[in-house]
Amino acid sequence: MTFGFKIGSLVFYGRKWTIDLGLRYYSIDRNKRNTDFPLMTVRTAFFLSDQTGVTAETLGHSLLTQFDGRNFRQVTLPFIDTEDKAHEAVQKINEIGAGDRHRPIVFSTLVQPEFRAIVREANGLHLDIFDAFLEPLEIELQQVPMNEPGRAHGMSDIDAYMKRIEATNFALANDDGGVSHNYEMADVILIGVSRSGKTPTCLYLALQYGVYAANYPLTDEEFESGALPDFLTQQKHKLFGLKIAPDRLRQIRKERRPLGKYSSAPQVRYELRETEKLFKRYGIPNVDTTEFSIEEIASTILDSTGVERRVRP
Repeated sequence: MTFGFKIGSLVFYGRKWTIDLGLRYYSIDRNKRNTDFPLMTVRTAFFLSDQTGVTAETLGHSLLTQFDGRNFRQVTLPFIDTEDKAHEAVQKINEIGAGDRHRPIVFSTLVQPEFRAIVREANGLHLDIFDAFLEPLEIELQQVPMNEPGRAHGMSDIDAYMKRIEATNFALANDDGGVSHNYEMADVILIGVSRSGKTPTCLYLALQYGVYAANYPLTDEEFESGALPDFLTQQKHKLFGLKIAPDRLRQIRKERRPLGKYSSAPQVRYELRETEKLFKRYGIPNVDTTEFSIEEIASTILDSTGVERRVRP
């Protein structure tokens, strides 16, 4: 009888271990010491764009992270807005590909069809978001696309751009308690201990969605009194808490200030314990940021609070 089961990337059959490396299978006999299989090589991934490259990088990175254990050398080629630049990109892809064991992977968000045709001449695996999605959308919407670069991240929508700038200015003015305390203008007010992710989350919400996000750091003053300041309780419906695991918080704090009480284990545990009490006392919704990226924290906040996005990425 032959049977097997899979754990992660290992498949066990009888007395042999079969390791799935994605493209080929290599079997290792446990009774032999010879484990002769190829070492993991670095693959080159290109991100091509006629603008900043943000969309290509985001799409490509999201896909590549699904292949655990692979190493990728990432190269971004932005502002490919002429035929000459497209040919230069092809030359660079071919040059690097010639020196690698494997052909490069090319993620492209070039809008102009003629530029896309040129870069397809490169020796690589081409993954083009516009080739994949524009034609089905054109058929569904019964409308010819404009093929105009820069509409996603450029200055074509001045109103959306200004909303992002205004929201960013608000986040900076109301960072860590700020000096303005314009909390009546805030869409959301993040509270938590120092280094729990408040500032980067506020800036992300502002830059990506035009959300007016303020933040306030909980300190010994709140912990000793067991109460929040009046100007916060007046905006209780806007409060959202950020929590973090003690070990992770200590690690972050030690990078900033390795010595002293600030990053000590007792102080960290004390602050997090008192923070939890405040969240429970005031019924403040919260999220544990320990294993979350800034993007995930922001999405959780927007989903939990129902705060409206003024702009879309």
